[in-house]
Amino acid sequence: MRYRFALGVMLIAQLVAGVAHADIKLAYVDIQRALNECRNGKTAKADFRTRVQRLEGQLVGEQNQVQSLKEQLEKKGPLMQPDERQNLEDEYQRKLSQFQDDYKNSRDELQQRDNEMTGEIVRDIAVVVRQIGIKNGYTMVLEKGSLLWGTANIDITDQVIRAYDAMNVKAGSLGAEADSGGGGPAPGDFGSNAAGGRPSASDSMPMSGPSGGGDDEGGGRSTISK
Repeated sequence: MRYRFALGVMLIAQLVAGVAHADIKLAYVDIQRALNECRNGKTAKADFRTRVQRLEGQLVGEQNQVQSLKEQLEKKGPLMQPDERQNLEDEYQRKLSQFQDDYKNSRDELQQRDNEMTGEIVRDIAVVVRQIGIKNGYTMVLEKGSLLWGTANIDITDQVIRAYDAMNVKAGSLGAEADSGGGGPAPGDFGSNAAGGRPSASDSMPMSGPSGGGDDEGGGRSTISK
């Protein structure tokens, strides 16, 4: 983070030196807030929550079966015939393994979908920011997450959200057009911190994993699951 900030300062200093005799106009955008508050972001978030609830319901049912078999082994196992106890132990191990696999696959599925949803909308926002930047003569539009401080009057997040919603387009369509050469920045030109790295669905899957522990992989990354 310290390296990124230092690099950003150097780039801005070079920019300022290069346009010393021109007016410099800067702005910044809060990507996480734009994701949360734009229409496509709200729709994507609702869809994501539905997926989470469906997968959680499935996993809770499997977890309950595993727990029930474990309790049977502990209470009745010592009284069972060896072959009966072995059959119960085999069933328990099979159900536990299935639950562990399904839990991992569910987490992976949610993380992939989170990444896809976030990436689509961030690329759209990048196009909108570029359009606003050109129209209003901004020298540079920064991401709030890369700033230590900035005055509120150069925060154009609300303007970006209004402009994006007014277009009434399908999520990802603006970014796809830019990717195909239809104008706008490439996906990595803006919001790379928001769209890159490993996505996090951990706060949307609060139940404990097979080992009883949870994790938080999201860090400070912008994501539709927040």
